[in-house]
Amino acid sequence: MITRLRAQNFKSWKDTGDLRLGRLTGLFGTNSSGKTSILQILPLLKQTAEFSDRNRVLYTGTDESPVTLGTLLDIIHGHHPEAAVELSLTWTGERSLIDHPNALFNPLFRPTEISFSTSIIWKKEGPTVDFFEYGLGKLGQERVGMRRSRVAEGMYELIYQRGQEESKGFPVGAPIKCYGFPPDALPEFGDIAYLPDFQLAFENLFRKVHYLGPLRSHPLRVYEWGGERLADAGWNGKDAVAALLAPRKELTERVEMGVTILDWLRKMKLAESFELKAVDDARTLYQFRVKTTSTATEVLLPDVGFGVSQILPVLANCATLPDGSTLLLEQPEIHLHPFAQAALADVLIDAITSRNLQIIVESHSEHLLRRIQRRIAREVLKPDDTALYFCKLENGTSAIEELEVDPYGNIRNWPKDFFGDEMGELADMTVAAMERQKAGRK
Repeated sequence: MITRLRAQNFKSWKDTGDLRLGRLTGLFGTNSSGKTSILQILPLLKQTAEFSDRNRVLYTGTDESPVTLGTLLDIIHGHHPEAAVELSLTWTGERSLIDHPNALFNPLFRPTEISFSTSIIWKKEGPTVDFFEYGLGKLGQERVGMRRSRVAEGMYELIYQRGQEESKGFPVGAPIKCYGFPPDALPEFGDIAYLPDFQLAFENLFRKVHYLGPLRSHPLRVYEWGGERLADAGWNGKDAVAALLAPRKELTERVEMGVTILDWLRKMKLAESFELKAVDDARTLYQFRVKTTSTATEVLLPDVGFGVSQILPVLANCATLPDGSTLLLEQPEIHLHPFAQAALADVLIDAITSRNLQIIVESHSEHLLRRIQRRIAREVLKPDDTALYFCKLENGTSAIEELEVDPYGNIRNWPKDFFGDEMGELADMTVAAMERQKAGRK
């Protein structure tokens, strides 16, 4: 689970500050307030980790990527070429790294977290890593990393810090991407036999990160599936049906998954039943058939309300991702009516509690937030399991404030006009009615 996140000089953010992430994290705010940019940090690092070119410092993507951010100069806050983009995160550690027999730290000390930070600058040759480092333990008692040499152009120094003592000056070549140690670092710093494990831990973390964007694929009348098991529903939801069809360890798992999704659809009052039916002998072509009510005619997915097809990738991810995954959802409530938006909050809460997922959601939905507050008040959800934020734009720079939620679901620091001026609208309607009645107009 990712527990902390921070970005500096990233798009509209001069500095997000150190953001605490919960099992359910919500990002709310006005349009162009920077909340989407925060959500993009993790898929940006994920697609960088998965990109084939080991020399690509940061893979900002193409139209076929989860996120497309242009060049590094497009990303840098204010487009100032002298500024450095700094990205940091902390996550719960992997036992293979923490319990490594050759670890230099005290064997009685077992850190529970791994931290990572990187700084990327613009040079004439393009994006360049200025430094990156990993830390072990909540206080980063042990740190190891690389930084650009201030003496030899194009070279780097390997650095190691334990407590207040720092070793440095081991010259090595350029890092792998923005997070990996080059092969020549290993013999130079062989005392840390677990050095390659940091890169592995980073890549393993992002294998568990899954992103679903707001613009999802249109529903199809026939879906083709070749028997493969996909990692998720796809960043645009196009693989949602394939994710549902993918073979599980046992048939009972698929049945249970289908029951879960059907239960969620019913709670949102979007469907009464659904069926995935093979329409060819080879069982490679399938139709998704839906009944919206018990008495309704069964229809194909494109013939039912658009909200069903748009929420299906969300539900598929919540039901099929492996335990311990981090799911990033951008506007999951899109095309849903208010009742379904509120019920969606219950779906997300169910996923983090029963399936051990971490969910980070960017949303405009007041109904979703209100349901979260209600579930906290009902003790279905603990306040500490949530991290709710409000983003706003101030003089061209994004600012963020964590919402203070008490055990009864109340938000102590409710921002002005968070979801518009509801009381103002109702008051003005009343005044308008009184003025018309006074003037003798209906």
